[in-house]
Amino acid sequence: MVAKALTIAGSDSGGGAGIQADLKTFTALRVYGLSVLTAITAQDTCQVAGVIELPADFVRLQLDVVMRDIGADAAKTGMLSSPEIIEVVAEGVREHRIERLVVDPVMRAKSGDRLLRAEAEEVLVQRLLPLAYLVTPNIPEAEALVGWPIRSPEDMKKAARHIFELGPRAVLIKGGHLDAGPEAMDILYDGREFHEVVAERIPTRNTHGTGCTYSAAITAYLARGEGLLEAIHRAKHYVTMAIRCGFPIGRGHGPLNHFWREGEAE
Repeated sequence: MVAKALTIAGSDSGGGAGIQADLKTFTALRVYGLSVLTAITAQDTCQVAGVIELPADFVRLQLDVVMRDIGADAAKTGMLSSPEIIEVVAEGVREHRIERLVVDPVMRAKSGDRLLRAEAEEVLVQRLLPLAYLVTPNIPEAEALVGWPIRSPEDMKKAARHIFELGPRAVLIKGGHLDAGPEAMDILYDGREFHEVVAERIPTRNTHGTGCTYSAAITAYLARGEGLLEAIHRAKHYVTMAIRCGFPIGRGHGPLNHFWREGEAE
């Protein structure tokens, strides 16, 4: 039986992030991908020119339909945009008993454009984080969640403890935004101990969709039955190679290569 992974997120018309990146990642990692669309963006490698949110009741309908007929071994959330969408997603996650839920708290695009309304941040914290098997904020997102600057690995650990107290079963703070030399280090906190997840930092502009792809890869490996730490390590390798093999497309931040193969970047 094929493993099934569900993404609940927005569409990126440029194809590098959002639903498109998630489904490419699921396919590359050999899981069957399902999708619940929350919003449509007019987006390229430089900007988000516009956003149309789908009605919250239609988001819920999509979720109900795919879960009742097909189901999912793991799921992730990305761009949720509004308080109303977060509410119905949280209700659906509880009703359908989605245990392996990866919450990627998408707040802004690579271009800096806002993808989560300011008034939705507290709803995300109160309604969705307590349902998360894993939450995966980058540094700016973690700073928004905790309310203080993060400048070092010790700051990341402090923030991870704070976010853990908000209810998720584990917290992965992604350290790519830190200016920390030749390696990109993420910090996982599972409520008992910290784990460092380290990979080479790739000097490139082709990083559009990195966060979406990383969380989707973790979700795919969880759907395949991997334990949390192993899923994160394998996803870190996958996304690092996808960055290394990324495409110089567009005038801004180019997308990753989700279908890289071992050896093609050697």
